[in-house]
Amino acid sequence: MSGVALIAVASQFAWARTAFPRGHAARLWAAWSLVFILTEALLGASLVLLGHVAADNSVGRVYSLSAHLMNTFALLASLALMAWSSSMGSPRTRTLTFTGWAPLLAIVAVAVSGAITALGDTLFPAHTLAEGLRDDFASTANFLIRLRVIHPLLAVAAACLLALWAGREFAARRTHHLRWLAGTLLALVASQIMVGAGNILLKAPLAMQLFHLLLADAVWVTAVLLTAERNTATPDTRLTPDEARMED
Repeated sequence: MSGVALIAVASQFAWARTAFPRGHAARLWAAWSLVFILTEALLGASLVLLGHVAADNSVGRVYSLSAHLMNTFALLASLALMAWSSSMGSPRTRTLTFTGWAPLLAIVAVAVSGAITALGDTLFPAHTLAEGLRDDFASTANFLIRLRVIHPLLAVAAACLLALWAGREFAARRTHHLRWLAGTLLALVASQIMVGAGNILLKAPLAMQLFHLLLADAVWVTAVLLTAERNTATPDTRLTPDEARMED
């Protein structure tokens, strides 16, 4: 699948070079997508070469896994921004600057802690919820088990931050795109919290872990696009009172 993804991203880069003029944002993000798919392949290969697979529970695997996940998020952001900048309603050549990084950094922190938690759940599965909670606070437990308690705490804090951020944007009614993205982000965050709680109660089955990761990717992409839209929206695109009533 990584090989197919590499071919697809390389093809996208070649297409962007011919479809858009020099200086277009789509060409920039297509180039970054190619960079990050290549580093993704290198990081994936390093996991195997360093033995950070199967039952390995070393600290090195935690660092490798975290680096791999952050690179994946950078790749997803580049792909999303490439599609966004090439769409009809997006700015063509305006330089994109990110302000208000806190929500994005919060998502990355939660995702990294989630990857570490998933590794601990996989290598040291708990047979019951009570056993899992007891192991989380046991001084003799492996460090991966003791780190599991951090993820739910970070997730709740980040969810509150994202809900406040997206909720304010949803209520501001600046543009149709911003309102839609903010509403989508609110729905995804709520869904992610419910799935995360179910993941804990059901002792992290593989299918639910994968769905949890899929939702995390969706939250990340939506937050990136919301940030991009916020930084390029102009005052003259604010919804009129009549449009706002239609939105409601």
